[in-house]
Amino acid sequence: MNTIRKLPIGIQDFEYLRTNNFLYVDKTQYIYQLVQYGKPYFLGRPRRFGKSLFLSTLKAYFEGKKELFEGLKIAELEKEWVEYPVFYLDFNRESYTDFESFNAVLDKNLRQLEEVWGKDELDTTPAIRFSGLIQRAHKKSRKQVVVLIDEYDKPLISSMEDPTLNENIRKHLKGFYGVLKAEDAHLKFVFLTGVTKFSKVSVFSDLNHLDDISLNSKYSSVCGITQTELEENFKPEIADLAKTTQKTYEETLLELQKLYNGYHFSENIIGVYNPFSLLNTFSAQKYRYYWFATGTPTFLVKHLANTGFEVPMLEKNVAIGANSLMDYQAESEDYVPLLYQSGYLTIKKYDNKFDEFILGFPNEEVKYGFLNELLPQFTPSFGTSSSKFTANGFIKLLDAGDIEGTMKMLQAYFATIKYDEIPKALLREKFYQFVFWQLFTLMGQSVETEVKNNKGRADAVVKTADSIYVFEFKMDDNATAEDALKQINSKDYAIPFITDHRKIVKIGVEFSQPERGIKRWLIE
Repeated sequence: MNTIRKLPIGIQDFEYLRTNNFLYVDKTQYIYQLVQYGKPYFLGRPRRFGKSLFLSTLKAYFEGKKELFEGLKIAELEKEWVEYPVFYLDFNRESYTDFESFNAVLDKNLRQLEEVWGKDELDTTPAIRFSGLIQRAHKKSRKQVVVLIDEYDKPLISSMEDPTLNENIRKHLKGFYGVLKAEDAHLKFVFLTGVTKFSKVSVFSDLNHLDDISLNSKYSSVCGITQTELEENFKPEIADLAKTTQKTYEETLLELQKLYNGYHFSENIIGVYNPFSLLNTFSAQKYRYYWFATGTPTFLVKHLANTGFEVPMLEKNVAIGANSLMDYQAESEDYVPLLYQSGYLTIKKYDNKFDEFILGFPNEEVKYGFLNELLPQFTPSFGTSSSKFTANGFIKLLDAGDIEGTMKMLQAYFATIKYDEIPKALLREKFYQFVFWQLFTLMGQSVETEVKNNKGRADAVVKTADSIYVFEFKMDDNATAEDALKQINSKDYAIPFITDHRKIVKIGVEFSQPERGIKRWLIE
């Protein structure tokens, strides 16, 4: 790499970043806006999006460390630089596998503050200790207190696979966060970050003056990197990446955009890049799925796999009301809000008439990373020597137009599925349709499901350079491959493609529930 600049990969401490000459994308203008307009805020963003660094920047600002902000936008705006007592609570330290680990993190955060502001031995519960700390700090410093809470919901998200533990943590956080409303007179500024809003936690059910800026267009790029910020701050890194990958500067920008851009956090559709993926790409000089490799909520993947969630619909875009987008209810079976909040879906469009957002995959990293994460839930032997299916063999057969060979390869693929762990109720056409779509998508093929015309909708349509394949699926307990092919013709599923120069191939596929795989197929 020709350019030697210090990229802040994994660095979440603003003071350390500035004093050690790491590259910093200036977000300080947002701090000035926040301080001018209000006191209690919540910001929801996916993990690895810079929330912790932004909170650390707020901490340095309220501690009056003016020297750290030289040359940044806020230095031109702020004239006073007053030092306040700052309570910085970090919940991003543990996996929260039991209540003891949760209690230990809560206790450690409070003990660190008590070392500075003292402790009343009569203060026993975490909520009472927190309340007493705020009052003492205000009295001793004669200045109101700033409370910054990083990843407030980490204990709740980490414990979602254990309902009893999750509910126990929820009850304790309810009282703890309720302090923020009770002690409002002693507070100068409050800012919480997290992934989602849990409706049963009082910080959102009782603290009704909290300003949720997660969908506020004024703060849509407070975390993440915009196209302008990318091109202004990373020119040397982009040039080096272009040289390493033997692409032009413009081609490199397009590749970065395709892989890592596309997140939108307001109806104004201002796109931002995932900063973690960008920084790692520039450092390693390689395109990879860096953000997705840092961990996916296992409960979310398992839920989608076990409930028959129609994952292909995520690519077609999903509509959701604005009120539902940032509010997660633990008892709900609708995981679309959490898919958005976690970063697996993003805003594609906003319908002002119905106050409704249209969601979809933000970019290729998320789309293909998400499908790869789901794959082991269905096909544990995929890609192993025990499977007769090979990705290269599949693509070669399809490209050569050998649909008979392709179907035999598909049959081998379905034979790898771990059916004994899939509820029988899910083993219907929708399940096979999803696995079919997932496979073709991961193989880099153009595939659509539920393709509509004026008479109905084809189960799947696959397009290659030379051919268009129209598929219809049937279960052998109520129909046959002949029935599937007959439906393609009677419903004119191929008619929308007759003006296309490519060859049209119709395939009726018969799945067997007893045999749990592809039983027969007919090609026309």
